[in-house]
This record gives sequence, C-alpha cells and structure tokens, in this order.
Amino acid sequence: MSDGTNSGNFFAELKRRNVYKVAIAYAIVAWLLIQAASILFPTFEAPAWVMKVFVTAIILGFPVALIFAWAFEITPEGIKRAEDVSPNESITRHTGRKLVWITLVMAIVAAGLFAYQFLRSKPAATAASPTTSAPSGAATIPEKSIAVLPFENLSDEKQNAFFTDGVQDEILTDLAKIADLKVISRTSVMQYKSGAARNLREIGQQLGVAHLLEGSVQRAANRVRVNAQLIDARSDAHLWAQTYDRDLADVFAIQSEIAKAIADQLQAKLSPSEKNAIEQPPTADVTAFDLYSRAKNLILSTSFSAVAKPKLEEAVDLLNQALARDPSFFLAQCQLAYSHDQLYFIFGEHTAERPSARRWRSASRARRKSVSRLPRL
Repeated sequence: MSDGTNSGNFFAELKRRNVYKVAIAYAIVAWLLIQAASILFPTFEAPAWVMKVFVTAIILGFPVALIFAWAFEITPEGIKRAEDVSPNESITRHTGRKLVWITLVMAIVAAGLFAYQFLRSKPAATAASPTTSAPSGAATIPEKSIAVLPFENLSDEKQNAFFTDGVQDEILTDLAKIADLKVISRTSVMQYKSGAARNLREIGQQLGVAHLLEGSVQRAANRVRVNAQLIDARSDAHLWAQTYDRDLADVFAIQSEIAKAIADQLQAKLSPSEKNAIEQPPTADVTAFDLYSRAKNLILSTSFSAVAKPKLEEAVDLLNQALARDPSFFLAQCQLAYSHDQLYFIFGEHTAERPSARRWRSASRARRKSVSRLPRL
C-alpha cells in the first residue's frame, strides 16, 4: 500500500514541478530546431557531421532539461533548489501556465511548418491543362533530389528483412551526408514498403523528388547480392542499374559504392570530407550490424501503447549484444541511450525486478559512452 502511495506521490510531484510540461515543450522546440537546422545547415554548406552532432546534443539535452525542471524552481528572487522553496513561496502553478502558453505557441508554429512542408512536397496544382501544368510542376522539383525506397528482401529466411532494411537505411544515410543532394527521410519512404506494385511517377510527385532508388537484397550463408537501380521519377526512365554479388563482409563497401555512384549520376558535388564519411563503415562486424538493424526497426515501430515497452526492452537486449561484439559501434550506442531514456522517462519502471534507479544509471552510462565515441572532428 505504501509503495502505491509513494508512486502516486512521485507522479503528483512530477506534475507539480511541471516536469511533464517541460518534456512536451522541449520535444516541440527540439523538433523545430531540427527542422530549422535541416534547412540552414545545407544553405551554409555545413559538413554532414554538424547535423549529427546537433541532433545528438538535442537528444542528450532532453534528460538534462527534465532534471533541471525537477531539481530547481523559478521564483521572483531567481532560480532556487526546489527543496529550498516553501509551498507558500512556490509559483509553480504560475510557471506552469506560462509553459502551457509557450508550448501552445510553439505547437502552432510547428503545425504551420509541418503544413508548409506537406503542401510544398505536393506537386503544384493549377487549373491549366495537363500539357501546360506538367512543366510547371517539374520546375518546382529540385533536379538533385532523391528518395531511397524500401528494398525488397529476396532471402529465403524472412528474418533477413531486418538486414534488408538496414542496407536501405545505410544507403539513405550515406546519401544524406552529401550536402548537394536533397534526400527524403526514412520515415517518409517507409509507407511504400508494401508488396503492391509501385507507381513511381506518383511516388516521385508525392515526395517531391526527381529521382528514386529502389532495389533488392538477397542474403545466403556468407554471400550477399544487392541490386540497385536509379529511376527518373518524371519519365519513369532507368538511368543506372548495378548488381553486386560479394562476400557478406563487403556489404558496407557495397553501400558506399552505391551512394557514390548515385552522386555521380546526379552530378552532385562530393567534398573530400563527405567522401570519407560515406566510405566510413558503421561497424566492422556484420552480425553487430544485423542486431542493430533489428533493434532499430523495433524502436521505430514503437508508440505510446501497451506493446511499446516490451519492444524497447527487446531493442535494448539486441543493442547490448551488438555492442558486446563491437564496443565502438557509435550508432548502436546512440540508439541504446535513446531506448534507456524512453524506458525511464516515459515508461517509468518502478518494479522490484527492474527498478527505475538502475534504468537511470543505464541511460546515463549509455549517454556518456555515445558522447565519448563521437567522431573526432
């Protein structure tokens, strides 16, 4: 009975100290900052690693903001420790109302930006005839733009679908490192993963890109075959195609070669630093990459539902296995830190088997390791 009371008091205190409101406000502001960075960084030709560091800093700042909201309180005399403020002096209600208004304004701005991006990605609609509207719509789509559609898994073992998704994701990530290219996010392209026949012209118009990359992956024992083809979404013409049949250990080299071939076909400027970033494999261990791909699919498929917590816990186990094989696997360490944070802050574990204190220590340890493994600049 006392455990239930303590748990209730804890969540009530979280609410009183505006921790929930800070979390929501931080998430909205973080999304706005990332959207602004995705526009401004390419404009100023910032290297690809700048965006990675920026996003990592925002992720790591989330728990810091929550800790600050819990431990400190804003008073008319300034910022004080929450324990030093008596209930009579506390103005958390007033501060909470301000946070609600700030969050509301930020949410309206975020909704407006989302609506602008959504409408901009649609083909320009005019009242003119199809023959006159086609050039106008084509003119709004950047020539050096591409979407990497989900690759088809041709392996006999269907569990290799995770590996196929990982190959597609790494090719997309490599292309996104090229500032001269507009690359559509993984979230936007995963809706086309179904086995139904694709209308590539419609997909190109829906995503607002001039080119599409599609392909397939077949894995058998220690061999892998990757087929990739570049298509002009405006004319449905095949511009480039290549089949790579190699040892499984060469899969990362295949991903880099495809990315560089696409950049060459689209005549995108590739700086020496971008070329080095593309050629740098995420890990030297294929099994670790397989475990990471499975974990990432689980993390991306989670939502605020009853099945989300078991998926995150399974992802943590898979990521720990991947890091046991390759402790320097930076992307796996970042996903592990994120998973621990989600489990601690959103699905607060207060059971005897997995106490919240242990989860907090795991999250902190994972964040420190991910920061220590940032690429040297």
